[in-house]
Amino acid sequence: MWQYEKKLQYPVNIKNPNPKYAQIIISQYGGPDGELGASMRYLTQRYSMPYNEVKGILTDIGTEELAHLEMVCAMVYQLTKNLTEKQIVESGFDKYFVDHTTGVYPIAASALPWRAEYIQAKGDILADLHEDLAAEQKARVTYDNLLRLIDDPDVREPLKFLRQREIVHYQRFGEALRLTADKLDSKNFYACNPSFDKNCGK
Repeated sequence: MWQYEKKLQYPVNIKNPNPKYAQIIISQYGGPDGELGASMRYLTQRYSMPYNEVKGILTDIGTEELAHLEMVCAMVYQLTKNLTEKQIVESGFDKYFVDHTTGVYPIAASALPWRAEYIQAKGDILADLHEDLAAEQKARVTYDNLLRLIDDPDVREPLKFLRQREIVHYQRFGEALRLTADKLDSKNFYACNPSFDKNCGK
């Protein structure tokens, strides 16, 4: 089981509320490439991974994604704290406000609610690891896009930290794929399924 340290992985201290920023950052909570989907994806995929080293990588990264989820939610909360009615209307935050007030709800910037299909657990070691590599790159691009649109340094610094962690996760999933390749000979790498075939790679 995990030991939970009651502080954010990287500090979030936003001085200036900005509901427009909140409306786009929230995509990294409930969007298709966000932290909620990532954490559930990796912590679900780990159960069908036949190799303990790969299972450990999925557990490590899935756990860290929960910490990133916490950071994104803290950012959205701080960006929408103590808003006036005028700020809510003028920023276009009124549609979200009507449904959720300033509660942090898993939704994409496009206003689509979070969907379970974002988890993408196939139960095949190679399919899942390639999915994970792609997922980390898509999350990195989303952070790139956010950084293109945001100029407040209090908001940018946590986003830059999160972007960098996506790169590290991509590298670790590359390591997981190499570990898998080492277990399987080149002939069987894509020809057999170690999740089901006990003789695969032997």
